[in-house]
Amino acid sequence: MSRVTAADPAAPCSSLPPLTLVLGGTRSGKSAYAEGLLTGHDGRIYIATGQAGDTEMTERIRKHRDRRGDAWTTVEEPLDLAGALRRTDGRPVLVDCLTLWLTNLLFSDADIDDAIRRLTDTLPALAGPVVFVSNEIGLGVVPDNALSRRFRDDAGRLNQAVAACCQRVVFVAAGLPLPLKDCR
Repeated sequence: MSRVTAADPAAPCSSLPPLTLVLGGTRSGKSAYAEGLLTGHDGRIYIATGQAGDTEMTERIRKHRDRRGDAWTTVEEPLDLAGALRRTDGRPVLVDCLTLWLTNLLFSDADIDDAIRRLTDTLPALAGPVVFVSNEIGLGVVPDNALSRRFRDDAGRLNQAVAACCQRVVFVAAGLPLPLKDCR
């Protein structure tokens, strides 16, 4: 199966701005696309926000690691994303993913608005490039329970806040990148 990468003609441009957000649905190809954006950058850091709470998630994490290979340094950070970003010392960073980070915050009873504010306050000081991956979950049906509706609403606010800080925003559907914002 072929997939679109950052080097393909469908990519908005060849140089990477300081902050990029890659959005998409489940299995849309957003993580592979985001990884491709950092191909060729030395010293890449992969900030993994997911936690292996069960065997299925453990397998997903393993597949992501196998696909990336040894060219990446993995930093596992389920909660203090702003702190992890400040510690990257200007190296190229991929954060995968914001919605898993949000899930961790919800289940730890963190102040979501404060965590988003701390993250967005950190972004202007980063040397970049930093690429964020996040799920766009607001395109489906209204969830049938309060926690799921809260998650959907918080994810929408998180994506909007990060997108406002980023110079580039790309939506990936069926492995195809659709540029939403590109201003540097």
